[in-house]
Amino acid sequence: MMIELGLIADQNIDALNYAGPAWSPYLVGALIGGLSMLTFYFSNKPLGASTAYAKLAGLIGEKVAPSHTRSLAFFKKKPPGVGWEVMLVFGAVIGAFLAAWTGNELTGQLLPAMWQDRFGGDSGMLRIVVALAGGMMMAFGARMAGGCTSGHGISGTLQLAVGSWISAICFFIGGIITAMFVYLV
Repeated sequence: MMIELGLIADQNIDALNYAGPAWSPYLVGALIGGLSMLTFYFSNKPLGASTAYAKLAGLIGEKVAPSHTRSLAFFKKKPPGVGWEVMLVFGAVIGAFLAAWTGNELTGQLLPAMWQDRFGGDSGMLRIVVALAGGMMMAFGARMAGGCTSGHGISGTLQLAVGSWISAICFFIGGIITAMFVYLV
Protein backbone atom coordinates (compact mmCIF):
# COMPACT_ATOMS: atom_id res chain seq x y z
CA MET A 1 0.00 0.00 0.00
CA MET A 2 1.43 3.36 -1.01
CA ILE A 3 0.30 6.91 -0.38
CA GLU A 4 0.40 9.05 -3.50
CA LEU A 5 -0.86 12.65 -3.47
CA GLY A 6 -2.67 11.99 -0.18
CA LEU A 7 -4.56 8.97 -1.53
CA ILE A 8 -4.16 5.41 -0.34
CA ALA A 9 -3.64 3.95 -3.80
CA ASP A 10 -5.32 0.56 -3.58
CA GLN A 11 -8.37 1.79 -1.64
CA ASN A 12 -8.93 5.24 -3.25
CA ILE A 13 -9.28 6.84 0.22
CA ASP A 14 -8.01 10.35 0.90
CA ALA A 15 -5.67 9.66 3.84
CA LEU A 16 -5.35 13.33 4.74
CA ASN A 17 -9.10 14.03 4.83
CA TYR A 18 -10.43 10.65 5.92
CA ALA A 19 -13.77 11.04 7.68
CA GLY A 20 -14.27 7.32 8.32
CA PRO A 21 -16.49 5.65 10.86
CA ALA A 22 -14.62 6.90 13.94
CA TRP A 23 -16.51 8.01 17.02
CA SER A 24 -17.76 11.56 17.01
CA PRO A 25 -15.24 13.85 18.74
CA TYR A 26 -18.18 15.82 20.17
CA LEU A 27 -19.64 12.71 21.78
CA VAL A 28 -16.24 11.65 23.13
CA GLY A 29 -15.58 15.16 24.46
CA ALA A 30 -18.93 15.18 26.24
CA LEU A 31 -18.23 11.73 27.73
CA ILE A 32 -14.81 12.84 28.96
CA GLY A 33 -16.36 15.98 30.47
CA GLY A 34 -18.97 13.83 32.23
CA LEU A 35 -16.25 11.47 33.50
CA SER A 36 -14.29 14.44 34.82
CA MET A 37 -17.36 15.76 36.68
CA LEU A 38 -18.04 12.32 38.18
CA THR A 39 -14.39 12.00 39.21
CA PHE A 40 -14.55 15.32 41.06
CA TYR A 41 -17.90 14.39 42.63
CA PHE A 42 -16.98 10.91 43.89
CA SER A 43 -13.27 11.26 44.67
CA ASN A 44 -12.82 15.02 45.10
CA LYS A 45 -9.74 14.70 42.85
CA PRO A 46 -9.00 15.80 39.31
CA LEU A 47 -8.89 13.35 36.44
CA GLY A 48 -5.32 12.43 35.55
CA ALA A 49 -3.13 9.48 34.66
CA SER A 50 0.48 10.38 35.44
CA THR A 51 0.12 9.52 39.13
CA ALA A 52 -0.77 5.97 38.06
CA TYR A 53 2.62 5.52 36.42
CA ALA A 54 4.37 6.90 39.50
CA LYS A 55 2.42 4.53 41.75
CA LEU A 56 3.22 1.55 39.52
CA ALA A 57 6.89 2.58 39.52
CA GLY A 58 6.66 2.70 43.32
CA LEU A 59 5.34 -0.87 43.38
CA ILE A 60 8.34 -1.95 41.31
CA GLY A 61 10.61 0.13 43.53
CA GLU A 62 9.29 -1.61 46.65
CA LYS A 63 10.36 -4.95 45.15
CA VAL A 64 13.77 -3.74 43.96
CA ALA A 65 14.80 -1.14 46.58
CA PRO A 66 12.16 -1.02 49.33
CA SER A 67 13.98 1.22 51.81
CA HIS A 68 14.87 3.79 49.15
CA THR A 69 11.34 3.80 47.74
CA ARG A 70 9.80 4.37 51.18
CA SER A 71 12.24 7.22 51.83
CA LEU A 72 11.05 9.25 48.81
CA ALA A 73 8.85 12.22 49.68
CA PHE A 74 6.31 11.42 46.96
CA PHE A 75 5.65 7.93 48.32
CA LYS A 76 5.34 9.23 51.87
CA LYS A 77 2.33 11.28 50.71
CA LYS A 78 1.04 8.81 48.11
CA PRO A 79 2.05 5.25 48.91
CA PRO A 80 2.56 2.89 45.97
CA GLY A 81 -0.46 0.83 45.09
CA VAL A 82 -3.25 0.16 42.65
CA GLY A 83 -5.77 2.96 43.10
CA TRP A 84 -8.36 4.57 40.89
CA GLU A 85 -5.67 6.30 38.82
CA VAL A 86 -4.18 2.94 37.81
CA MET A 87 -7.64 1.62 36.98
CA LEU A 88 -8.22 4.76 34.85
CA VAL A 89 -5.14 3.90 32.76
CA PHE A 90 -6.30 0.31 32.29
CA GLY A 91 -9.77 1.61 31.43
CA ALA A 92 -8.28 3.98 28.84
CA VAL A 93 -6.48 1.09 27.14
CA ILE A 94 -9.63 -1.05 27.15
CA GLY A 95 -11.73 1.93 26.00
CA ALA A 96 -9.32 2.67 23.13
CA PHE A 97 -9.58 -0.95 22.01
CA LEU A 98 -13.39 -0.87 22.18
CA ALA A 99 -13.56 2.47 20.35
CA ALA A 100 -11.31 1.16 17.55
CA TRP A 101 -13.29 -2.05 17.35
CA THR A 102 -16.74 -0.43 17.29
CA GLY A 103 -15.55 2.32 14.91
CA ASN A 104 -14.17 -0.26 12.45
CA GLU A 105 -10.68 1.14 12.92
CA LEU A 106 -9.06 -1.91 14.52
CA THR A 107 -6.47 -2.76 11.89
CA GLY A 108 -4.09 -5.08 13.70
CA GLN A 109 -1.24 -3.25 11.95
CA LEU A 110 1.93 -2.28 13.74
CA LEU A 111 2.85 0.09 10.93
CA PRO A 112 0.20 2.40 9.45
CA ALA A 113 0.54 3.43 5.82
CA MET A 114 1.86 6.92 6.67
CA TRP A 115 4.62 5.41 8.83
CA GLN A 116 5.57 2.88 6.13
CA ASP A 117 5.68 5.62 3.51
CA ARG A 118 8.03 7.69 5.66
CA PHE A 119 10.23 5.00 7.25
CA GLY A 120 9.69 1.85 5.19
CA GLY A 121 7.82 -1.39 5.73
CA ASP A 122 10.57 -3.02 7.80
CA SER A 123 10.69 -0.33 10.52
CA GLY A 124 8.59 -2.12 13.17
CA MET A 125 11.35 -2.11 15.79
CA LEU A 126 11.98 1.59 15.13
CA ARG A 127 8.30 2.34 15.77
CA ILE A 128 8.33 0.37 19.03
CA VAL A 129 11.52 2.11 20.23
CA VAL A 130 10.19 5.55 19.27
CA ALA A 131 6.87 4.85 21.03
CA LEU A 132 8.60 3.66 24.22
CA ALA A 133 11.04 6.58 24.22
CA GLY A 134 8.21 9.04 23.60
CA GLY A 135 6.16 7.49 26.39
CA MET A 136 9.05 7.74 28.84
CA MET A 137 9.69 11.38 27.91
CA MET A 138 5.97 12.15 28.29
CA ALA A 139 5.88 10.49 31.72
CA PHE A 140 8.98 12.38 32.84
CA GLY A 141 7.58 15.65 31.52
CA ALA A 142 4.23 15.00 33.18
CA ARG A 143 5.86 14.48 36.55
CA MET A 144 8.00 17.61 36.06
CA ALA A 145 4.92 19.65 35.05
CA GLY A 146 2.85 18.41 37.98
CA GLY A 147 0.39 16.63 35.73
CA CYS A 148 -0.23 14.95 32.42
CA THR A 149 -2.29 15.85 29.37
CA SER A 150 -5.46 14.55 30.98
CA GLY A 151 -4.71 16.22 34.31
CA HIS A 152 -3.89 19.62 32.83
CA GLY A 153 -5.75 19.38 29.54
CA ILE A 154 -9.04 18.14 30.93
CA SER A 155 -9.32 18.74 34.66
CA GLY A 156 -7.13 21.82 34.89
CA THR A 157 -8.67 23.62 31.93
CA LEU A 158 -12.17 22.81 33.21
CA GLN A 159 -11.18 24.57 36.43
CA LEU A 160 -9.83 27.50 34.37
CA ALA A 161 -6.35 27.05 35.86
CA VAL A 162 -3.94 29.34 33.97
CA GLY A 163 -1.04 26.88 34.33
CA SER A 164 -3.16 24.12 32.83
CA TRP A 165 -4.16 26.28 29.88
CA ILE A 166 -0.50 27.08 29.24
CA SER A 167 0.37 23.38 29.52
CA ALA A 168 -2.43 22.36 27.15
CA ILE A 169 -1.32 24.93 24.57
CA CYS A 170 2.26 23.66 24.86
CA PHE A 171 1.05 20.04 24.44
CA PHE A 172 -0.57 20.98 21.14
CA ILE A 173 2.44 22.98 19.94
CA GLY A 174 4.76 20.08 20.83
CA GLY A 175 2.50 17.59 19.06
CA ILE A 176 2.33 19.72 15.92
CA ILE A 177 6.11 20.19 15.83
CA THR A 178 6.70 16.47 16.38
CA ALA A 179 4.21 15.47 13.66
CA MET A 180 5.79 17.93 11.24
CA PHE A 181 9.25 16.60 12.07
CA VAL A 182 8.23 12.95 11.69
CA TYR A 183 6.06 13.21 8.60
CA LEU A 184 7.15 16.31 6.68
CA VAL A 185 10.89 16.76 7.24
